[in-house]
Amino acid sequence: MKKTKINSSEFAERQGSYSHGYKVEIGDAILIFTTGQIALDKSGKVLYPDDPVKQAEFVFESLEKILNEAGASLDDVVKATVFVTDMGDFSEISKVRNKYFKKSEPVSTLVEVKKLVKDGCRVEIEVIAVKKL
Repeated sequence: MKKTKINSSEFAERQGSYSHGYKVEIGDAILIFTTGQIALDKSGKVLYPDDPVKQAEFVFESLEKILNEAGASLDDVVKATVFVTDMGDFSEISKVRNKYFKKSEPVSTLVEVKKLVKDGCRVEIEVIAVKKL
């Protein structure tokens, strides 16, 4: 088994001991785990404050970049966890999710939380992907 950290300089500077993702090679497959992504620019400023649709689109694009670094894509996602600060945003975020997961249709969990790590963030998403080597 081989483990590789995925950390991109394209994203905001990490504020702790974590990686943007992890690629784990097991036999003839790779598993990719991502840290929950929120809509931040490189300087750590919240993008599209209080706009869950634009934030979700930004997050899915960020997840795609992390997966690409591991040799995978959103089409390889098998599990997604979506955290929202307002369950009332579900239908709009779901439309964005469905656009990005058209092919993979991963199992998913949606959780409403009181607050995310940065004020103004309304959605956070983490995924697990599987790809054959």
